Amino acid sequence: MKTAIFYVSVHHGNTARLAKAVGEAMGADIYSPEQLTHELLKNYDLVGFFSGIYKFRHHDDLIGAVEKLPRQNGKMAFIGSTSGSGRKAYHKKLADALARRGFRIIGEYTCRGFITFGPFGLFGGVNKGRPDEKDLAEAAAFFNNMAANQVKSQVDSK
Repeated sequence: MKTAIFYVSVHHGNTARLAKAVGEAMGADIYSPEQLTHELLKNYDLVGFFSGIYKFRHHDDLIGAVEKLPRQNGKMAFIGSTSGSGRKAYHKKLADALARRGFRIIGEYTCRGFITFGPFGLFGGVNKGRPDEKDLAEAAAFFNNMAANQVKSQVDSK
């Protein structure tokens, strides 16, 4: 399954590490949101959208790029993030934007990331060293299993 991952990683490189680890494990091509076009998406069966969480949602550049796309008619997508808390609830705004554009979300993954924003900076940050090797391996396994299950379900339905 040909896969692309679009990601934003601003402060500490947490999401870059996550996106690159997942991309390497899946054999995915990696892009920035500025490169997200309908023409480019035609080359892929599966598309990932990753960013750190800023103000309780994915980065505005990623959401904005998704919102500019035409309808995708069920193209499979997955979501990834890093944040101070590692809560999947922060995926809602991006998931809603993807759904409005006709993507079918088949998986979501989040993990904690090092954060020094606001009051956390006064204490030297929290989640130092995260995502760590265990987080990256878990994410890679999660998304590989997700993709394999999709391929299996497509074969089984034929």
